[in-house]
Amino acid sequence: MSLKIALAQTNFLVGHIAANVEAIIAAALTARDDLQAELVVFPELSIIGYPAEDLLLRADFIAAANNAIYQIAERVSGIAVVIGFPELDGDQLYNSAVVLHQGAVLARYRKQALPNYGVFDEQRYFQAGHSPCVFEFNGTFIGLTICEDVWRDGIIEATRAAGAELVLTLNASPYHAGKVRQREAVVCGHVKAAGIPLVYVNQVGGQDELIFDGASFVADAQGEVVFRAAEFAEQLSVVDFIGGQPQAAACTEPYPEVVSEYHALVLGVRDYVRKNGFQGAILGLSGGIDSALVLALAVDALGADKVEAVLMPSRYTHDMSNTDAVLEAEALGVKYHSIPIEPAVQAFTGMLAEVFAGTAKDATEENIQARCRGVVLMAMSNKQGKLLLTTGNKSEMSVGYATLYGDMAGGFAPIKDVPKLLVYQLANYRNSVSPVIPERVITRPPSAELAPDQKDEDSLPPYEVLDPILERYVELDQAAEDIIAAGFRPEDVARAISLVDRNEYKRRQSPPGIKITGRAFGRDRRYPITSGYRG
Repeated sequence: MSLKIALAQTNFLVGHIAANVEAIIAAALTARDDLQAELVVFPELSIIGYPAEDLLLRADFIAAANNAIYQIAERVSGIAVVIGFPELDGDQLYNSAVVLHQGAVLARYRKQALPNYGVFDEQRYFQAGHSPCVFEFNGTFIGLTICEDVWRDGIIEATRAAGAELVLTLNASPYHAGKVRQREAVVCGHVKAAGIPLVYVNQVGGQDELIFDGASFVADAQGEVVFRAAEFAEQLSVVDFIGGQPQAAACTEPYPEVVSEYHALVLGVRDYVRKNGFQGAILGLSGGIDSALVLALAVDALGADKVEAVLMPSRYTHDMSNTDAVLEAEALGVKYHSIPIEPAVQAFTGMLAEVFAGTAKDATEENIQARCRGVVLMAMSNKQGKLLLTTGNKSEMSVGYATLYGDMAGGFAPIKDVPKLLVYQLANYRNSVSPVIPERVITRPPSAELAPDQKDEDSLPPYEVLDPILERYVELDQAAEDIIAAGFRPEDVARAISLVDRNEYKRRQSPPGIKITGRAFGRDRRYPITSGYRG
């Protein structure tokens, strides 16, 4: 007994049901005609894309999604299609999978384990299913599961006990660093315990803050991966099952972690710009490492012809910063402009001279400079229809080392979840591909250049100290005493935690950015702005 199963690792647009239906039909027909597949599996909620958030509360949206199932059934024959959709039954909504074959519904399954942690809110929208689903196709008894089901104890085993000889699982599993190995370890552990092969099909693409990395795989009954699709790319693949066992196929090796993170960021920028209809991207290029990395990401995502850089020197900008910024733009082949901000700064300080009379200079004057840059960049973004990318990193966002309506002004923040030390690693990786960031940019002390001879360490602990503290407090929820016990100086811990706690109001107003760590600000970490708690 043999069976050819296609894995449709696809990139859907959330909410665009008509486009998603056409993509599903095209992939199914390609799997049938070019790969000779007998059954094709798509990701979780593929009809609507994932996550659809409060679109799931709209009756018209749900009706259109349910009607789409029948459109696909009518238009695809000669291959069974397994797709995810939001199933409405009376007044109850389920995260479901359906098997379509020869114009009919062969089987339905309702997701049993609804995640409600981290970036997931499924219990806000869906009711849980309570039963396994097993259907017979071409002589094989096949079980269905959906994403979180295969992370929980017992569901694969229950599907096997219900008669399944093979499990198909539809997934929209978001990316963070190390996720491919983590995902396979957990799922393959359950597969081995149940002694049943499994086909794992994962969504790929960027959706606002989230990245879906693909890396779909097939595991045999011993829990060994015998096929793995590429990361961060659409791919239609086929795996042969003979006698109920998957036959070894090409296994794409997972990227090393830093390489994987770079590819995730590139995909996130590309899809945010593409799916939201922007003409390209624009950013301020300072000669520092953060903007250099964002420029490289934007060019790798969109192409040099779609990216524009703006140098905005002030009286405090070093000549080498301007030189390095020009070198970066030229190395990547992007159009660039130099627009000094001094006339705007003078205009604003002159306007405010009377009300500021008798006060000492402080961060206010520094912030005026940053806000002048924000006005220039937003004006160019509006005029050209290009998305303004901000260049702040996670370390800065954590402690509020950024200016509201200044360097935080923009539409998307590619490295918002990238700690400063990782910025350096990513820059070095990109230079290993081709040298586009001058070495001096990587080795010189970081500075906002908003005051004479300013350095980040004038205001913050060294990043070698700060980043590990932030990881423990922000991502791991460790208390101050636990961080101190790990060997950090009490004054550094107290300072970092105080800055994190009192800058939630800034982070709430920052643009969305790509999640690549285990816990990002935004969907992943939701703290009140007004709070008496101090860590």
